[in-house]
Amino acid sequence: MTLEEIKQAIQEGKRVFWSTPLYEVKRFKDTEEYNIICSSNNHCIGLTWMDGATMNGKEEAFFIKD
Repeated sequence: MTLEEIKQAIQEGKRVFWSTPLYEVKRFKDTEEYNIICSSNNHCIGLTWMDGATMNGKEEAFFIKD
């Protein structure tokens, strides 16, 4: 999934994951930042680097889970 596809899916209320269902992409509404959060330990990294465009993962590793 591209960065724009990920953002659009989350805005539509879909759940987006990276690599495994342990890593979910979420948007923090107060800062409007997108982050990848590990459900097993709550570790969090930004969806993108500081440039806002380079993702912290390969596009093909992101997926939507119903």
